Amino acid sequence: MSDVFVSYKAEDRRRVKQLVDALEAEGFSVWWDAQIGGGAAWRRKIETELNAAKCVLVVWSKLSAGPRGTFVQDEAARALERGVYLPVMINKVRLPIGFGEAQAFPLIGWRGDRSDAHYRAVLGATRSVIAGKPVEALAPPIFPGGMDRRVVVLGGAATAAAAGSVGWWLLRPKPAAASNSIAVLPFDNLSGDPRQTAFSVGIADELRNALGRLAGVKVAGRMSSEAVRGDDAQKAAKRLRVANVLTGSVRESPSRIRISTELIDGRSGLDRWSQNYDRPPGDSIVIQSDIAEKVANSLAAALGTAARSKIGVGGTHNVAAQRLLFEARAVWREGTKEAREHALELIDGAIRQDPNYADAYAQKSLMLGAYANNYAIKATELASARVEAMALARKAISIAPELPLGHAAVAQIFQSNLDMGGAASEFRLAVKLAPGDADIVGRFIYLLARIGKPAEALKAADDVIAADPLNHLSYENRVSALYDLRRYPEAVAYAEQVERESPELFRAPGLYADCLLMAGRVDEAFRAYGRLPADSWQQLNGQALALARGGKRADAQKMLAKLKRREGDSSSYQYAGIYAQLGDRARALDALENAWTFRDSGLVSIKIDPILDPIRSEPRFNAVMKLMNFPA
Repeated sequence: MSDVFVSYKAEDRRRVKQLVDALEAEGFSVWWDAQIGGGAAWRRKIETELNAAKCVLVVWSKLSAGPRGTFVQDEAARALERGVYLPVMINKVRLPIGFGEAQAFPLIGWRGDRSDAHYRAVLGATRSVIAGKPVEALAPPIFPGGMDRRVVVLGGAATAAAAGSVGWWLLRPKPAAASNSIAVLPFDNLSGDPRQTAFSVGIADELRNALGRLAGVKVAGRMSSEAVRGDDAQKAAKRLRVANVLTGSVRESPSRIRISTELIDGRSGLDRWSQNYDRPPGDSIVIQSDIAEKVANSLAAALGTAARSKIGVGGTHNVAAQRLLFEARAVWREGTKEAREHALELIDGAIRQDPNYADAYAQKSLMLGAYANNYAIKATELASARVEAMALARKAISIAPELPLGHAAVAQIFQSNLDMGGAASEFRLAVKLAPGDADIVGRFIYLLARIGKPAEALKAADDVIAADPLNHLSYENRVSALYDLRRYPEAVAYAEQVERESPELFRAPGLYADCLLMAGRVDEAFRAYGRLPADSWQQLNGQALALARGGKRADAQKMLAKLKRREGDSSSYQYAGIYAQLGDRARALDALENAWTFRDSGLVSIKIDPILDPIRSEPRFNAVMKLMNFPA
């Protein structure tokens, strides 16, 4: 038997979770239905817990108090009969007839602060109900036109003090959120089976990708959207500077799938559109398409026949195949070699389920290319993997010519093969097909600078920060663009500001060290390179460069020798830079030509890399450049 049973509408789960967490932190045992499955067993479990709880805390919202809140209202009626009813209000609503006599405790705008006076009132009432004592009468509600000023001031201060991630807000201009901007938060898994989490998160990924293909819709990036998954819609909208937030939940049993979704106005917190889908599991893909169309229409995006076709481009009608793709993405993000091998096996399973699943081919191409870049031992192994990855990407495009991820995958292989013109052409097409996809635009930024367009890269980096503001890569892209523009002091200052304001949003000490080095702060750069993994090629290369630029030739040569013993020919591009800084032009050019022989990926920076400036005028240098098909 639990101390507290929490009755609430599933769509309110993010806000309710803050209350559950707070009550559990106070030592109460709390039961709520976030982790149980569907079907008859689910209903019996709810009834058992409802009848046994010492206190039934009913969360009244615009959903639970409305026509769709009958389940919550039934639970509230049972609690009233037992004398254990405790009402809490998270929206300003009129309670259903029969429940207004007992005044609801207001928690409108509460953000989880356990010192807040309104929460302390709920806590005291909870203890009274559990002990069987009368609940003290409440003062009149204090929300006639908004929150009590004291809640705003105290709650805001507590949040600012506790959350380091708010600092990013200071790092860029703050235009008003466009009305067509949206964040799709990860859908909650209410199925009681943790293995279903990849499916619920995958649905949000699919919706985000689909909306990103529609002209006129601005979609927050995946990493930022996942970073605010615990926030209520208004807070999430504020942190991501979007006007709309799409939330949802998935509850699945062997015979039914229930997907609930809600499009919320991020400024007012009110519904713009919501719907529950209660269908056989095989209908999940149809449901996803319907949600994307309804959301686009609610955002006033033009959704003619052509636009509607973009929503499902590259997808599948095979639910089993889609689930395997979702699981592959989730496993891949674990980051280990073993996890990535398993992800590739899962995606092979998706392709076996549906041999015309273009998205699966594109995803495997990107995964295989990244796996080979990290783990291939021999040059022949790397080359073979890239040939296979290109074939997979081409297959994706042959099935779905307008699949943005397919063209991004082709671009990535061109870039790995040092065909810069081919990479630029395919990336531009991918961005044109998915202008609102922050992930694809983010991939393009690095290449833009390397083909000689660092100013365009900086503008794109600013655009990506606006779309994906809680993704550390967004800020690292901007620092990199400033470095490529040779605005080194500005790059240093910006990196330091990000790290000072929000340390979790800058994870590139090597890039920061590069900026220090080229800004002439050599000793500081040497120490900054020391923050990299000990004896890694990045640390050895960086410190060798710092020693060379600091005039410590003998020490630089010793560091270079250590790097060569560790890396063999695989870091020839780095050797070229160190030799160039030491003034050994002949060895620098030999290393550069060797890098081309091994298709060293570092060569993508040859056009703009300041480390190579001492040999940039050499004919042999320009001969290597010509081999790389840079666009005019």
